[in-house]
Amino acid sequence: MPTDQADALGHFTIFNHLREHGVPLRSSVSLESGIGIALWQRNETVFTRYEVPGHHTLSLYVDGGVGIRRRMAGQQLAGGGAGTLCLMPAGVSTDWDVAGEVSLLHLYVPQRAFERAALETFDQDPDRLTLRDLTFFRDSYLDNALRSTLLPLDWQAPADRLTLSYAGQMLLTYLLARYADGRPARLAAARGGLAPASLRRVCEYISAHLDQPLSLDRLAAQAALSPYHFARQFKHSTGESPHGFVMRQRIELAKRLLGERRHELAEIALMCGFSGQSHFTERFRRLTGMTPRQYVCALRGEPGRV
Repeated sequence: MPTDQADALGHFTIFNHLREHGVPLRSSVSLESGIGIALWQRNETVFTRYEVPGHHTLSLYVDGGVGIRRRMAGQQLAGGGAGTLCLMPAGVSTDWDVAGEVSLLHLYVPQRAFERAALETFDQDPDRLTLRDLTFFRDSYLDNALRSTLLPLDWQAPADRLTLSYAGQMLLTYLLARYADGRPARLAAARGGLAPASLRRVCEYISAHLDQPLSLDRLAAQAALSPYHFARQFKHSTGESPHGFVMRQRIELAKRLLGERRHELAEIALMCGFSGQSHFTERFRRLTGMTPRQYVCALRGEPGRV
């Protein structure tokens, strides 16, 4: 894992505590929105105190965790295990007794990202909203979103960066809508689709940068909108989420390049924003039902060859 990605998360209290205490970090990424994601693997018996974090943290026990207890009000709260979630708000210190193995997926939300999302989602003063302090709860939507959307992605690949940033935005919106106190009864009303000129500008930007990481923030800037409103208006205009649209554009570019037969598969992978040939092959097969080599064979009229 690139060191700069881990360093980019060093301002998060909980991330920094775990790294300084030698907890193995399997992967991490910092998104342009300021949200951080990290996957940890612990196997120890130790007391851990997260002292007044300056950010919000959503934690999922991917595997293990049955031996973890939280010290709270003179008691120990138990109930951990795979699929368990914890929500730790900014400014709240928490004490934990860790025993045994656990794989932890952390979503770190800086206060500025929380405040921006509160304004965009509810059109409300962020000071009126507070995230709940929740320990060992279950939420099938969060569990599925974290496991099925975040974990399978290559966090360092340009082609997956937009999906990561989109997922981060949607997860934060869900946390605000479900687990924030002081929120209004309804979300802010959705607006119409993008103006034709804005949509054209966004699509042209996408086409010109398919070899690069494309985040929700970058695309939203082309339309002069917040990421939250851009994502909803883009889908209203195209019928697709931004990350779904961009991935389809990457695959269409790959098809054209494969048809030209002037580049190796590894070159095409990089030209389309994938981290490497295997990542490219997996995504291509997912969207087309065949590998790039099988696609080339089909173009040559040899569908039976691999």
